[in-house]
Amino acid sequence: MEETISLQDLFKTIRKRLGLIALLTILAITIAGVISFLVLTPVYQTSTEILVNQSPTETGQLTNQNIQTDLQLINTYSGIIKSPVILGPVVEELNLDLSTEQLNSKITVSNADQSQIVNISVQDEDPAVAVEIANTTATIFESNIQELMNVDNVTILSPAVLKEDPSPVAPNPMLNMAIAAVVGLMLGVGIAFLLEYLDTSMKDQQDIEDVLGLPLLGIVSPIVEKAELGPESKTTSRRRAG
Repeated sequence: MEETISLQDLFKTIRKRLGLIALLTILAITIAGVISFLVLTPVYQTSTEILVNQSPTETGQLTNQNIQTDLQLINTYSGIIKSPVILGPVVEELNLDLSTEQLNSKITVSNADQSQIVNISVQDEDPAVAVEIANTTATIFESNIQELMNVDNVTILSPAVLKEDPSPVAPNPMLNMAIAAVVGLMLGVGIAFLLEYLDTSMKDQQDIEDVLGLPLLGIVSPIVEKAELGPESKTTSRRRAG
C-alpha cells in the first residue's frame, strides 16, 4: 500500500515543529550577523580611470582607424596592468608587504564595451592603501607603456580619491543575514520532517487506521481513579458508623 502525504499533513507537521523551525532560523540569522559585524574584516574599494587615446594627426582629427586601434589594444593593456612588469614597481614604490600575485588578486581591470576608458579597481582592508595602489598602478603603467609598446596613447583620466567616510563593499551584513535566514528556515523545515518521519509512535485513532488499514470499532476511555478520602471524610464516616 502506497503511503501518501496530503498538503494538510505537511502543514500539520510544520505547525507542530514551528518552534524548532523558528529557533533554527533565528539562530542562523544571529550567527551570520555576529560573523559579519564582529569577525569579518571590512574591505574597501576604489578605482581610477585611464583613457586610451592616440594623439591627433597632423590635421588635428582622430581617424576611425586610430580609435579602432586603441580599442584593440585595451585587452593587451589590461593584461599588462596586472603583470609583474607593472605590479613589481608598485610593490617597491609603496613598500607593500605583498607579493605581485597577492597584489594581482586585489586589482580588477575592466572597460565598457567599445569604450576607450579603462577602469582599475582596487580592494583593500585599508581605504587609503587602496587609493595609493590604484593611483600608483595607473601612474607606473602610463610611464612604462611608452617603452613597452612604443606608444603614447594613455592618459590618467580620473585618479582615485580617498573619501571622508568610505563605506566597505564587503561584507554585506544584510545580505549575509538574509541568506542565513533562508538556510535556517530550510534546515528547520527539513529537520521537522525528518523528526516526523522517524517518529513511529501512534498518537491517535487516525494513526491506527493508517498503519493497520482497519476501521476503528471503539475507543476505551481512560479510567479516572477515585480520590482518597480526606481526614474530615473519614471522621464523618466514623460518626455515622457509631
